[in-house]
Amino acid sequence: MENVTSNIFAETKIRGCNPGYVVTTDGVVVIDTPQLPTHAVKMREEAEKHGPIRYIINTEEHVDHIFGNYYFKGSGAIVISHQETFNHFMVVSPEINPFRYAHEAIPTDDPEGEKIWPNEEEYFKDPNAPKITFDSNLDLRVGDHTFHLIHTPGHTPGQLAVYIPEERVAFVGDTIFNQCQTWLYASDVDQWLKALDQLKELDVDKIIPGHGPVCDKRAIDVQKAFLMEWKTAVAVAVTKGWSKEEAMKKVGFKERFPVDIGQEYMLDHVNENNVASLYDKFIGVK
Repeated sequence: MENVTSNIFAETKIRGCNPGYVVTTDGVVVIDTPQLPTHAVKMREEAEKHGPIRYIINTEEHVDHIFGNYYFKGSGAIVISHQETFNHFMVVSPEINPFRYAHEAIPTDDPEGEKIWPNEEEYFKDPNAPKITFDSNLDLRVGDHTFHLIHTPGHTPGQLAVYIPEERVAFVGDTIFNQCQTWLYASDVDQWLKALDQLKELDVDKIIPGHGPVCDKRAIDVQKAFLMEWKTAVAVAVTKGWSKEEAMKKVGFKERFPVDIGQEYMLDHVNENNVASLYDKFIGVK
């Protein structure tokens, strides 16, 4: 894992989100958990070398940020999230079964993880969902560190940034995709743009994005510009009278960035679903 500061560690080079942890004088706070089983176990072992894990903070509902919670059961850590993240935590829908979606990465990215992959029925008995939730912001004090949990909806309704002023660092989850393709899907882009403005107010030297390498505040403007480009491109397609299917074929920024680690093959899928999501919003489809 990358030593972001003397007390903060993050993993940015495996498939899934960028999980990490913060070492305090009263134990460890984990922020998001690895999707891949062997990496989740390894991260827990490494974190516990610094002291007991006090809390796990999930920045959003998507499976690559929460699935690894399962492998932290028994650690004594209390899981915290926004209420909206709890409401959507590992919810199976007609569109996706997050448990099975998470398993798709095992053969290619973590074959050893098959040995510790849980039975689906057993998993859903206790996936280690959040025990503490809140509706707006929350301040948490652990040892000599303060954790400002800031509600930054946009990418998901329950999206959080975790600002640690003593380290001048913020974990911002998928509010920033740094140097890789942005996944829009069901996002509210207008809220997302406001969330990025919130991040600009933070007094930080380093930002740990949801995907991509550790960055600084310059990445905020890059992400904001990219979201605005997406909105404009799809709005133009709608104005021209293109059908959604036509827009999905013609609109996109596939040449701009690769998809994050392990999902490079999904470039067309991400691009087309981004277009479809924005198109539906522009024409008023819910």
